[in-house]
Amino acid sequence: MTITAAADGSALGNPGPNGWAWYIDDDNWAAGGSPHGTNNQGELQAVLELLRATAGTDESLIIMCDSKYVIDSITKWMPGWKRRGWRKADGGPVLNRDLMESLDEAMQGRDVKFAWVKGHAGHDLNEAADERANAAAKAYQAKREPRRGPGFTMVGVDAGTMVPAGDLASSAAVSAAADQPLWAEASSLLDVFNEPAASPIELQLALTPDEHARLRDRAEAQGISLEEALRRLI
Repeated sequence: MTITAAADGSALGNPGPNGWAWYIDDDNWAAGGSPHGTNNQGELQAVLELLRATAGTDESLIIMCDSKYVIDSITKWMPGWKRRGWRKADGGPVLNRDLMESLDEAMQGRDVKFAWVKGHAGHDLNEAADERANAAAKAYQAKREPRRGPGFTMVGVDAGTMVPAGDLASSAAVSAAADQPLWAEASSLLDVFNEPAASPIELQLALTPDEHARLRDRAEAQGISLEEALRRLI
């Protein structure tokens, strides 16, 4: 099968509080953002997050964007930028290089096509992505946690296999948990410590890409480090 999705970004003030979102359907979408960024950064981040979310599938992917900058960056300009050490034809540095390099890596081995759609023109998928990206930007403007969505939950797509019916409930529970605030995810981890320790305890915690992104966004919103963000959850 082919997965068709829309990816969009938003920035209030451009630059200003920004948001990103990708959308397949009401059961498969995600959004996020940062306290300060540009519209182009939001658009690029949306595509990157979509590629990361669907990385476990072997399905082809069609990404609809209303940004020709994003499409041309990935499909036309990137090979030349790489040959010149991530510099433009005039010798100047490529803008948003960190996102461009991450996108280049995420595209490797993927069957991905891009399609341009006119923004704010009634295209269902584009409108849904735009609405969620704008809502995320407004959440950062208000210094509150945005709605992040269920993520990629398509049954039967991952690795080309169907999820057994008995596993559907647990899959739904995982999807629902994605909308929980980060402190809720950490609470079960902290429950294992019943007695205060006399000396510091070192913990190693493996986070999924989505969990790491939520922690990063929370830390950036508060102007603190990732470590400090974790400490504040205790």
